[in-house]
This record gives sequence, C-alpha cells and structure tokens, in this order.
Amino acid sequence: MIARSPQPDLEWCHEAVQGVSRTFALTVDVLEEPMATEICLGYLLCRVADTVEDASHIPPAEQVALLESYDAALGPERDVTMAHFREAVDEWLPAPAERTDDWTVVAKAPTIWATFAEQPEDVQQAIVPPVREMVTGMATFVDRYADTGGLRIDDRTELESYCYYAAGTVGTLITNLLTRGDVAPERSRVLYETADSFGLLLQLVNVSKDVHDDYTEENNVYLPAEWLAAEDVAQDAVLEPDNRDAAAAVVDRTARYAQTFLDDAQTYLEAAPQVFGNTIAAWSIPYLLSVGTLRELRTRPADALTEAGVKVSKQEVFAVMEAAHDAERESLADVRETIAREPFHLTIQ
Repeated sequence: MIARSPQPDLEWCHEAVQGVSRTFALTVDVLEEPMATEICLGYLLCRVADTVEDASHIPPAEQVALLESYDAALGPERDVTMAHFREAVDEWLPAPAERTDDWTVVAKAPTIWATFAEQPEDVQQAIVPPVREMVTGMATFVDRYADTGGLRIDDRTELESYCYYAAGTVGTLITNLLTRGDVAPERSRVLYETADSFGLLLQLVNVSKDVHDDYTEENNVYLPAEWLAAEDVAQDAVLEPDNRDAAAAVVDRTARYAQTFLDDAQTYLEAAPQVFGNTIAAWSIPYLLSVGTLRELRTRPADALTEAGVKVSKQEVFAVMEAAHDAERESLADVRETIAREPFHLTIQ
C-alpha cells in the first residue's frame, strides 16, 4: 500500500543523499545548518525528476506524463498531490529488493515532500521554482526525442540548454537560498549572473566523463551530433572501437567547452556569502574536483568511452577536501591552478 500521509523523516533524507550522489553528499557534510538540510532536501527533489528522466525502461510518453505529474505535485494548486505521483510511478519502480538508491528516492518522494513541507516558507519559495523549471525542461527534452527512445543532443546550443535545465537550475536554487538575507545588491547581482556557469561547469564535466555509462545505461548521447559529425562519427556509433580516436576528440572538445565556465564559477564561489550555514568549502569541493576531472579528461579522453571511465583518485579527493576546508577565498585560484597541473595529493609535502 502507498501511504497517502507519510511522516517527515529528515534523518532518512540525509542518509539518502549519501547513496545517490558522492559529490552532493560531500557538499552537504561540509555545510552547516540550516543550509545542510535545505540543500539536502532540494537536491533530493531534483533527483526524483532526474531518475525518471534517465529511465530507459519507461516509454518516453510515460516519462513525460510522470514528469508532468511530479511538476503538478510540486505546484501550489495541489490538484495533484505527491501521493498521486507516487501511485503513477509505482508500476515503473523496480521490486523493493532490486531498487537502486536512486529508485528508492523516487519511491520515497512523498516522504521527501512531507519533510520539505516542514521547512520555512522562504526556503520553500527559494527551492520550488527552480526545481519545477528543471522538471519541465526535462519533460521537454524527453518529448523532443521520444522517437529515438533516448536523448540525442544536436549542437552546442542544445547542449547548453539541456545542461541549464539539469544543473543551471540548481545554481539558481542555491543562489535563491543564499540571497534571502541582507545581501548587498552588487553581490546578489554577481551571484545570479554567474550561478548558471557554476551549474553548467559541473554538468558539462559529467557529460564529458560519463559518455559510456550515459549510452549503455540510459541510451542518451550528450556529445553533440554536430561535433561528432565533424569527426565522421554517428551518435549511435560513439562507442564503436573503430571510432575511439575520433570520438575521443569530441570528448576533449566538450571538456574544453566546460573549461570556459571555470572563471565565472570561481567568481560565484568567491562572491557566495557565508550565511545560513553556507561555507566556502562546501562548494569549493565540487568545483575543485571538476578541475581535477577536466585535467584527467584532457590527458585521456578516450577513457570516457570505456567502462573504466574518467575520475580523480580517492587520494586526490581526500586531499582536495582537506584543502577546501582550509581554503580562503583568496587562495582558491592558486589551488585551482595547482590541481589543473597535476593530482593535488602529489603536490602536498
């Protein structure tokens, strides 16, 4: 039976983030309250939509309908409740014993929503609009590529548009939370002008490094068809061994495109106020890890086309986390420059 009036469970929500995103789990762990809980709940609301959008076993028309139901449940009218969404998605959920952490989050959407409903009104107003923008944007892309059964990004403009819906909206969500208080107008302006870049950077890094998994697990190809065509590679042949070098050139091109957002993303971090439990370290960690990942991508782009993938080592992750804890705004540029050159843990004496 599906509970129509689930009880809030903040402890479960914090545990759930640990299972669905290593990067956001690190961020939440370094934030202080109340921001840690606000970001935790906002991210889980986004993750529900992201999991449905990536579900290759759900027909596109059903994905769109589910996303529209979820969007309606997030809205103020409440004609559709989160219980309605949960009932609609039930037939597409894996059996309880087979559920991944992501699908457990989808199944527990009413619990997440009940927990979120206990947040102050200004927190809800900061989070819900960008989440709904993400959901409607995802529905648009799923519907656009319904005939192919998976996303096939056409060109750079469409890639940037998709990345905005998937992650630029999260940048807006964070900024809405940071600017609730007495923030100087100039600082607020800088934050909103660079929030998209922070989200786009992180998403483009994911697009670059996860080519193999995106195609094999979700039937999505985010490397633009236009860029692949320039290398004489069809999107559906992106993982063919004979195309390895040519497709790797497009991975490198996408990573170089991601690098163009580094400066604005750094500006965002340097402008972010330490209010409501926000910390410099929390957002420096994903930023600096993206710098390390881009370094690895530029060194071995072909690995993004294999099951091995591209990622920084655990040793470097730990070193970056420690550095982020100690970093001041003024030192962020120096740490970034060091990580761009070589694995950070190798530079520590």
